[in-house]
Amino acid sequence: MVELSREIRRQIGVLIDRHGAVEYVIVGDERGIFIPELAEYPLGRRLLRGLRYIHTHLKGESFSEDDLTDLALLRFDVMAILQLHPDDRRVAIQTASLVPSDGSGHPYHVEPSVPLASFRMDFGAAVSLLERSLEKAVETQAREVAAAGERAILVSVTKQSREEAEDSLEELKELARTAGVAVLDTVVQRPRQFNPRTLMGEGKLREVIIRALQLGTTILIFDQELSPAQVRTISEMTELKVIDRSQLILDIFARRATSLDGKVQVELAQLKYILPRLTGRGVQMSRLMGGIGGRGPGETKLETDRRRIRDRIAKLERELEELSRGRQQRRQKRVRAGLPIVSIVGYTNAGKSTLLNALTRSEVFTENLLFATLDTSTRRLRFPREREVIITDTVGFIRSLPKSLMGAFKATLEELQDADLLLHLVDCANPRVEEQIGEVGAILEELHLADKPRLMVFNKADLLAELKRKNPLAFMKVRQLARRFNAVTVTAMEPVTLEPLLQEMERRFWPGKTDDPS
Repeated sequence: MVELSREIRRQIGVLIDRHGAVEYVIVGDERGIFIPELAEYPLGRRLLRGLRYIHTHLKGESFSEDDLTDLALLRFDVMAILQLHPDDRRVAIQTASLVPSDGSGHPYHVEPSVPLASFRMDFGAAVSLLERSLEKAVETQAREVAAAGERAILVSVTKQSREEAEDSLEELKELARTAGVAVLDTVVQRPRQFNPRTLMGEGKLREVIIRALQLGTTILIFDQELSPAQVRTISEMTELKVIDRSQLILDIFARRATSLDGKVQVELAQLKYILPRLTGRGVQMSRLMGGIGGRGPGETKLETDRRRIRDRIAKLERELEELSRGRQQRRQKRVRAGLPIVSIVGYTNAGKSTLLNALTRSEVFTENLLFATLDTSTRRLRFPREREVIITDTVGFIRSLPKSLMGAFKATLEELQDADLLLHLVDCANPRVEEQIGEVGAILEELHLADKPRLMVFNKADLLAELKRKNPLAFMKVRQLARRFNAVTVTAMEPVTLEPLLQEMERRFWPGKTDDPS
């Protein structure tokens, strides 16, 4: 190999199996070698490929970044380079191999160069020891994942500004936390154009794979919606689970829906999301159906899956209509009772359920998580002088809400159609407060509710003192927004701060009568 490389001035590489047979001979150029697809040596569930890779470097240089990336991605038993010195006949050899990742360093170890004549290695013993240590690390990792849930790298590939991309990733972090996923790292790429196969550039994707190996990642979560083909391609390249923002939100909804309404709506949204993504031999449906009726040629199985999903969607839509009629009858009773109806709307985690509890002294479930509430809650709010209103809590809004969810949750949001007043609750201490107000406004527009009377309520006022100390400009911006929207400022967790809100609601419904004892 050394003599041939010197003669033709090109790098030469060989791939050798564990029995010592040369399986591939590759000729590159002076700078590098392109490794072909190793179809006859698939990884599958194996931790190492069963091939060692030896190649020449014409200028005596050490491993390149590409070499080490290939070692990590292709998972060779060992990689070795023959270092040819251009000025004399000396040849050195340097080896590198994978190591169990502890999340703190590279997933490989590089040995120092030694003269080729003095190099000795018991390959069989070395690869056997390496496999055992990798298997032990994987078992430990699997136990940790089982105990702590999924471990993710969040990825954003966007043409937005870096600030907007990072804002969106912060929200994705919160969604991941809500879903019980540990976020290990975030990656942002702003390409000139999107790669139709992998969305992000393949070089950047290789970096993500290396980082995932270092950190022991189990899942990649993309902030952008991925096509079915992109999910497949990235999964094959990374050998990791790959989901997008929409799937993460759907998963949170599936976990948190408790009422019949909520469960029907979530299942409907999931099926509408799955249907266009159903390809191949129907593997994706293994969670939804068993083997009976699922046998036969692949395409028949696929068509069966599609038909069953369509049938299930039609059945769920009928159920939803029946549930909607029941809600309509209950709403008509409330309308006939002549009681004003107030609906609390706002961005997710703005404190809507907490406010409902504080106003009505009830115990609707609350938690500092996105989408803690998925089911509509209705309570009576009693004012002095025996006046009452009906007040309802609704599912929170969020940017880039999947269209399938918007369609499904329109049934729940029907409650808003009958509202006499919308309380638009805002987390005024959130860094994205203005954008969140805009997002909620856009969704209300989409639901044809933009003309409803609205009262802006700035919640979490107790956090403003800290905001003023840390970021005076952000504090001034909140003050300006409050003035612009004529907002009432409250802290939902401190009922004593709600008096101005109660007075404003009473003034809205009974103008000129608030001081009348009758």
